[in-house]
Amino acid sequence: MTQSERGFGGWTWFVLWRTVLGMLLLLLILLLTLRFVAPPTSSFMLQSPYPVRQQWVRIDSLPAHVALAMVASEDQRFPAHFGVDFSAISDALAQSEQRGGLRGASTISQQTAKNLLLWPGRSLVRKGLEAGLALSLEVIWGKKRILEVYLNIAEFGKGIYGVEAASQYYFNKPASKLTRNEAARLAVLLPGPRSRDARQLTPYLQQRVAWVERQMQQLGAGYLGPILK
Repeated sequence: MTQSERGFGGWTWFVLWRTVLGMLLLLLILLLTLRFVAPPTSSFMLQSPYPVRQQWVRIDSLPAHVALAMVASEDQRFPAHFGVDFSAISDALAQSEQRGGLRGASTISQQTAKNLLLWPGRSLVRKGLEAGLALSLEVIWGKKRILEVYLNIAEFGKGIYGVEAASQYYFNKPASKLTRNEAARLAVLLPGPRSRDARQLTPYLQQRVAWVERQMQQLGAGYLGPILK
């Protein structure tokens, strides 16, 4: 290799690392800003093929059972893990070996990172970015902010994002007036929001709602108290 080639290679690596560091700095600034400012949109909203409905609502204005329903349905270890639930991943892998197919093991932190900044899909690259961003959110935002953003950007129907828009669309009331049963009905939409309707639940989803309500009862009204205070 000639000296000029070595020089060119060194310059290429220098530019690459400067670019990577610059992108990381911009990401850090973005996450710090969104720690205090409501996200005006999300990656999933920008990619939606449907007209977007979304209205920001502060988590402090919601009944505690709204957040509890989502946690009971999607990520019961949310208060305990640090963005990535390795126990859930291990359980998912074990079940996939027994039954075939890999069920989701994403935490609410991972789902928030994905919905806010990434794209749909199951590639290893996206899952790796999702995990790294989830850890960053835990450090920069904390549990309460993660849960607040999640409640406002999760998709609950075709173009319906956040519990406020979902509550208005399905129940004609603000999210602050949701009952425990209505919150559970919204929670069971999350795995497949574009093919489910909180007003017309299939027998399977009705059973799922009953299960979520039982989980909410077992977890207890104060389960998220240390996070939401």
